[in-house]
Amino acid sequence: MRAPNGLRFDANLKWLFTEVPFEERFDAAADAGFTGVEYADPYPYPAAGLRRRLADAGLHQVLINTPVGEPGSPERAGAACLPGRTDRFRADLERGLDYAVELGSDFLHVLGGVRPPEVGHDRAFATFVGNLAWAVERARGTGVCLVLEAQNSRDAPGFLLDTQARAAAVVEALGGEGDGDGALGLLLDLYHVQVQEGDLVTTLREQLPRVRHLQIADPPDRTEPGTGEISWPRVFGTLLDAGYAGWIGCEYRPADGTVNGLSWISELAGVAR
Repeated sequence: MRAPNGLRFDANLKWLFTEVPFEERFDAAADAGFTGVEYADPYPYPAAGLRRRLADAGLHQVLINTPVGEPGSPERAGAACLPGRTDRFRADLERGLDYAVELGSDFLHVLGGVRPPEVGHDRAFATFVGNLAWAVERARGTGVCLVLEAQNSRDAPGFLLDTQARAAAVVEALGGEGDGDGALGLLLDLYHVQVQEGDLVTTLREQLPRVRHLQIADPPDRTEPGTGEISWPRVFGTLLDAGYAGWIGCEYRPADGTVNGLSWISELAGVAR
């Protein structure tokens, strides 16, 4: 879905159109005007079946996440930072790449993982960087860009990547500024930035050269833009000034139904270029 100013938004099917079962959300998103979708967890469904739903609805797959473990398990946010779990990380990465290629997804979000209390930060971070170095090489030639996301400590306590600077340092260390297959970049979630760090526009300007994908929601309730504390015309104006042409994922909890809440796209993202 394009706003009047040209910014391009996709629907996160975990969060939007929850009024209908997951398999029906593809058509619901297309009917609402979206042309791209993302969702964290495609793995309960055969990839071929999801590909057919995308094709039938005329939708493009923008992003999926790597697999994670059961809630409450050490792998609940992935195994990337867990010492001794390299085999699990690599198997999950392989599975994620297989799905991303099958679905034609632009991005595969490699989750940073939750650091166990008994593991020091330096050890967990070194494990993460080592795993990511392997992942970047493995993804080369697939056409899939790997992305990293920092998450706020309120919603994701213990998450290894808890600041944009930390996530950006990994991207820079592994050569993610380059173009082409296997590139590594940032998934910048503006909700997480605002909750964890504030100074949103400054952070956005600093990190945009590394950003491959954006996600949005409005704090404090993680609802649609215009229902919380962020000045969205300022944010969208910053993106336009920078010439951002990528997707913006709508990863929010609708305050009053998905379709009822979509008026923000014309009202707040309708700033003239």
